[in-house]
Amino acid sequence: MKILAFDIGGTEIKYALCDEYFNLSDQNSVPTNAQEGGKAIISRVVEIIKSYDGIDRVGISTAGQVNSAKGEIIFASDNIPNYTGTKIKETVETETGIPTAVENDVNCAALGEALFGAAKGYSDFICLTYGTGIGGGIFINGELYRGTAFAAGEVGHLITHAGGRKCTCGGEGCYETYASAKALVKSAEKLLSRPVNGKEVFECFDNPEIRKLIDGWIDEIVIGLKSLIYIFNPSLIVLGGGIMNENYIIDEINIKLQSSLMLSFKNVKAVKAAAGNSAGKLGAAYLASKI
Repeated sequence: MKILAFDIGGTEIKYALCDEYFNLSDQNSVPTNAQEGGKAIISRVVEIIKSYDGIDRVGISTAGQVNSAKGEIIFASDNIPNYTGTKIKETVETETGIPTAVENDVNCAALGEALFGAAKGYSDFICLTYGTGIGGGIFINGELYRGTAFAAGEVGHLITHAGGRKCTCGGEGCYETYASAKALVKSAEKLLSRPVNGKEVFECFDNPEIRKLIDGWIDEIVIGLKSLIYIFNPSLIVLGGGIMNENYIIDEINIKLQSSLMLSFKNVKAVKAAAGNSAGKLGAAYLASKI
């Protein structure tokens, strides 16, 4: 079986060929040009599909809340304008005639980690990605938990600070406004009085004020994780997003969790995502292989 797997984010559309053994090849990416809106993005995906011959299935991992049964976007933030309501599966199948599976990007990443990465062999775990926001994928008894409206895993909108910072969801005090990579970068930029990215923040680690800022940000991560751990009692937390490549973060999270969790929850451990940028595409390819 020849599968074309996509991972649609706010910045890039990543795609690759996948064989029946889930080996990825011909990995490429194009700019999302998110400001053009959902219709233009899916038109770009269709063009890419049509540029290949002999594709048997298409798997699409995408930002936004996804009704995976219908393959359409239930809700998406303004990061991708006019994406809400986009009928991805219907459009792709109509335009190409190729059976297509569509799922939320963090759910796909969780699947990728479960099958091929850090969560292989675990039946109960939570996968979180820290970037512009915070997304979550939840595995219970070896199955991806989607919720009654396909919207489970919106962990970035846990309220960790009642009446706190305003969030893009319309709420206040959401987890991602304090613990996302974006939140860290924004705070560091104020402190340094210049634009930086996540990697550059850690390059300033010897600066005592930056070190204090990073440690405070890790505390914010742990606040949300503890709530999730007390609700789901997982054995594993998989942490993804480019910022999590900094080993200091993972080590500190585990230290803080083990020092503060109730005894019956201390079996949990936090690990870095292992499938990297391929996790979403692998998860999407796996779902496509099942239709």
